[in-house]
Amino acid sequence: MFETTKKKTRSATNPEEKEGNQSAARIVAMRSRVGDGGMASEAVMAGLSNYALRMARLSAQIFGEVVRPTDSKSMKVVQLFREQPMAKRKEVFDWYPQHKVYYSMTQKLRFMGLFRDEHEDFKEEMLRLRKLRGKGKPKKGEGKRATKRK
Repeated sequence: MFETTKKKTRSATNPEEKEGNQSAARIVAMRSRVGDGGMASEAVMAGLSNYALRMARLSAQIFGEVVRPTDSKSMKVVQLFREQPMAKRKEVFDWYPQHKVYYSMTQKLRFMGLFRDEHEDFKEEMLRLRKLRGKGKPKKGEGKRATKRK
C-alpha cells in the first residue's frame, strides 16, 4: 500500500545513463572496427543520440581524425594530405651526396697523412714535372702581355 519513494541517483541503473554509456560504448566499438581510424558510415551514426554524435565529432577533432563520415575514396585524399610533402622528405631533397663536404674532409685528412688519394698525388706529380720543364704558370707581371710592353 505504501510506496517507498526512492531518490533518483546518478548511477548506471538509471535507464538514461545506461543509454549514454551504451552510446559511448558504441562509439568506441565503432572506432575500433573502422580500419582507417576515422568515423564510420552515416547509417551507424544515425542510431546515436545528438550528444553522443557531437562527442564523437569532438573526439575525432581532438585526435586529428576525420570529423564527418567519409567514403574510402575521400579517405585516400585525407591520407595523402596527412603525409609529409614530397619536397620536405629527407630522402628526396637530400638525394645527391654532399661532394663539397666530402672533398674538404678528404683534403684535410690527406694533409694530415691519414688519407691517400692517388689521383691527387698524380696531379701534383704532373704539375711538379711541368714546372721542372718550365711549363708552369708565370708569376704575376711576367706574362706575355707584360713582356710585350718592355
